[in-house]
Amino acid sequence: MDAPVESKTRRRISANMGMRLTCPTCGNDRDFVEVADGVILTTHYIQNDDCSFSQDGDESQILGEIRFFCGECNADLTRFHQRFVEMLF
Repeated sequence: MDAPVESKTRRRISANMGMRLTCPTCGNDRDFVEVADGVILTTHYIQNDDCSFSQDGDESQILGEIRFFCGECNADLTRFHQRFVEMLF
């Protein structure tokens, strides 16, 4: 007897999440680049007693499109970006 559809779907998702992301153009599975358009980067600094500055933190806001590329051949892999985001730890 077949397993319920929900179980099959859950297994399929788990199996896909364990597979390495691989560039279909060159086979690269290690180096990737994320490019965000329209970014506002705000960096906070503290002035130290010796008058030098130390970074205290930063915040960024992405206002534009986010694209994802192979770090080896520069193929556009934006269609895989959501999977990339889900696998960030």
